[in-house]
Amino acid sequence: MGQASLITVLLIAVAVIIVLSVFFSFFPVMLWVSAWASGVRISIITLVAMRLRRVTPSRIVNPLIKATKAGLGININQLESHYLAGGNVDRVVNALIAAQRADIPLEFTRAAAIDLAGRDVLLAVQMSVNPRVIETPVVAAVAKNGIEVKVKARVTVRANIDRLVGGAGEETIIARVGEGIVTTVGSSNSHKDVLENPDSISRTVLAKGLDSGTAFEILSIDIADIDVGKNIGAYLQTEQAEADKRIAQAKAEERRAMAVAHEQEMKARVVEMKALVVESESQVPLAMAEALRGGQIGVMDYMNLKNIEADTQMRGSLGKLNDTDTNPGDSKNNK
Repeated sequence: MGQASLITVLLIAVAVIIVLSVFFSFFPVMLWVSAWASGVRISIITLVAMRLRRVTPSRIVNPLIKATKAGLGININQLESHYLAGGNVDRVVNALIAAQRADIPLEFTRAAAIDLAGRDVLLAVQMSVNPRVIETPVVAAVAKNGIEVKVKARVTVRANIDRLVGGAGEETIIARVGEGIVTTVGSSNSHKDVLENPDSISRTVLAKGLDSGTAFEILSIDIADIDVGKNIGAYLQTEQAEADKRIAQAKAEERRAMAVAHEQEMKARVVEMKALVVESESQVPLAMAEALRGGQIGVMDYMNLKNIEADTQMRGSLGKLNDTDTNPGDSKNNK
């Protein structure tokens, strides 16, 4: 009997523990007590209904306690609807408290819209109180005299809460400031003007109203660093001269190739003409043979022609010998 009663007590204890666990999981009594102790009037049924709507009660009640203590006047339905929409309730409440302390007009609907837009509303409120400094990368620009100028700027911005929804971010600010730097340096006659008056860049960039359409308000643009880079004008001229030289060399090579080709054509034509002369001379004996057969010339005429040719060759040989004897130095030089 003793062992059976012990088992019964253990089973009852386990059952009680299970029942209490289920009860406290659906009925967050301690959270309800904390809310009542903080002056937040909320029924236990409301907390159970949150469980049924798959809402974590602590995610709603704890921010509601902070809002009530701060005197924001936010009800539980607003917080729960924002939570169901996927927002961060705790961050929105913290932002509203920070805005109230800094005397910045910010309503719950505006803060919830900013949070649902994907922006950090608490960071935006903090940036409204404490402006942020954005440092641009090194921007290289070329003055009219061809000298490159490298500029780095620091932009002090303050968040504009009214333009956080739909306003451009920091990347747009950096891009616009870079564009203003390039425009200012490019319109300067010399890089020395930029080095002497770097504040002209700040004035020109601020005058363009670069913060329009962005989520920020530009307070100041300060030139953090300015340096002289390469002589881009001289470099471009050198490159152009090199390109012109290559073009001239290519054209000269083309003309040389055309001249060589024309020379080869002329040599081929000379060889062709010589072949025609040889061919014509080869026809002479045939013509004379035909004339002999036809009776146009006689044998004595042919013999006289041969004698004349032999006499001509002999005179030519004698003339060459006389030239050699008359100019022996020339012949030695020729040798």
